[in-house]
Amino acid sequence: MEIINRRKRMMSVARKIRREDNRRIGFVPTMGALHEAHLTLVREARAICDIVVVSIFVNPKQFGPEEDFNKYPRDLTRDASLLADYNVDYVFAPGVREIYPVDFSTHVSVEGLSEELEGAARPGHFRGVATIVAILLNIVRPDFAFFGQKDAQQAALIKRLVRDLAFDTEVVVLPVVREDSGLAMSSRNEYLNSDERRAAVVLNQALLKAQAAYHDGEHDAAHLIEIARSVLEKEPLARVDYVSVNDAETFEKVDTVADRPALISLAAYIGNTRLIDNAILRKDQQAAVAKP
Repeated sequence: MEIINRRKRMMSVARKIRREDNRRIGFVPTMGALHEAHLTLVREARAICDIVVVSIFVNPKQFGPEEDFNKYPRDLTRDASLLADYNVDYVFAPGVREIYPVDFSTHVSVEGLSEELEGAARPGHFRGVATIVAILLNIVRPDFAFFGQKDAQQAALIKRLVRDLAFDTEVVVLPVVREDSGLAMSSRNEYLNSDERRAAVVLNQALLKAQAAYHDGEHDAAHLIEIARSVLEKEPLARVDYVSVNDAETFEKVDTVADRPALISLAAYIGNTRLIDNAILRKDQQAAVAKP
């Protein structure tokens, strides 16, 4: 496994793989602090691609001024050791100036999808996400790029970005990976103490309660939101940011969950840590949803 810090070196390697070796590149972009959800993406990339590239870059442009950029966990040695065990071929770990030179002045925005939910809660966040993903896809030029459903709005935005800007990359989105408790895996879970970690399972419990109500025949979005919110509000350590039901593709808010799949998503603070989670509401999932 080679660790690459320079964009020109990464571009040269990727170019050689595509042109001379004619092998498929799978790409997993991360901000490090790797956990099982990241490794699930790596395993899928390894299964269907000849070469696997993982990027580790804590992107300053997707953090707001009051957010946790400076304390976001960073341990390249640990992350690289984990990736070596999964036969990753290249780790692209550039410094900030390698990605954003001092005179950097170009940004990418995906209109519409950037303005709801996380976009409304974190102004500028998705412009930062779209910008870094566009840069990384241009550098690595992968055949497949792998993302997780936990960041469902981000995944939808990246699909739109790839389509609209004609990147020759297929976006693969894998299901949410959860701890045994049901808590969605996230690098920010490291911020939780033991009491907060126990309390954080309430996010998944709220989603399960809403899903169960949907499959029992409740299709009114406002009622589903209230069901999930009531579960969250019973947890003393939780402070609700939002609960929303949106079209699973366009992210437009819906009044009724009808024939098209919808996404119920939520954000809540557990102590000082903001967590997000989501679940699909879709008719053909009825048999698979367990009631809480």
